[in-house]
Amino acid sequence: MAKRLLVAYGLWALGGPLGLHHIYLGRDSHALLWMLTLGGFGAGWLWDFWHLPGWVAAANGAEAPGDRGGTVPALSPLRLAGQVTVGMYFGLVAVLGLPWVPALLAQPLAVGLGVQLVSSVGDQTAEAPSILAAAFLASLLFQGRVLAVLPTSLAASIAAQRHRRYKPRGMPQPRLAARLYHLGLACLAFIAPLACCGLCGAMGVLGTLLALPRAATELLLLPLRTGRLLAEVLGFAGGSPARDGGTGFEPSSWSERQQWAYEVLGLPAGASAEDIHRSHRELVKVWHPDHNRHRAEEAERRFIELQEAYEELAGPRR
Repeated sequence: MAKRLLVAYGLWALGGPLGLHHIYLGRDSHALLWMLTLGGFGAGWLWDFWHLPGWVAAANGAEAPGDRGGTVPALSPLRLAGQVTVGMYFGLVAVLGLPWVPALLAQPLAVGLGVQLVSSVGDQTAEAPSILAAAFLASLLFQGRVLAVLPTSLAASIAAQRHRRYKPRGMPQPRLAARLYHLGLACLAFIAPLACCGLCGAMGVLGTLLALPRAATELLLLPLRTGRLLAEVLGFAGGSPARDGGTGFEPSSWSERQQWAYEVLGLPAGASAEDIHRSHRELVKVWHPDHNRHRAEEAERRFIELQEAYEELAGPRR
């Protein structure tokens, strides 16, 4: 079916940053690149405005057979710059979205795929094994550090330019449903690690927000607790409510270890067993290491302190 220039411009205006006009013209690699970079970070989408007439003519088979002028495409500085930029972008996304994957594996693989994607835009492509080999070799030389994304992307882009070639003509194009399915899988593979990382970060922020009311309460009660402690030290403190109630629990008999345990659980000295159990249960939920992967060391330390404080206070009462 012949492609219409007016429809292409309409899709460019409505969903250009998502590559809808490239899907319409059968340029799936270009469409995927626009989806993952939001229209080439905005600049590429605006650049498409002047190229749409030529792309529509090429999609309708109006391209002359001798336009290529050889078997090897001409060197394009613009394509080289795009390969370096997108390779670095993919590498940084892999570092942020896949922290549990070794950097020597995730970073060069992501950089190589980004460079290969730019190499496949339009009627050109490059040899993926050569690109990936150059990316892994450069990443190994820099030991997978975060700053290695630049030399890794540069090495992969140079390899792509050295092995560039034209795509074979006359290849049958899959049906639209299959093309959209493959594009959706590629976008999901790119977005899922970032979504998972963002969810873990949101859980950590939620735990911090849940702990804010208790921290605010402790801050408001701090002057009162300080005054009471000072009165006890000076010998002016009277009997506590627990002692007046006949429990025989005297503040003077509290050890430093028990005072530390009450502070860890965020409770005033002499709190009831029910308050100890409730505070321990709530704080364990907030500081459990499985819910704080972004600050694992601090969560593990606080979790151990909570367990020790609970055993200190709840053990004798059992």
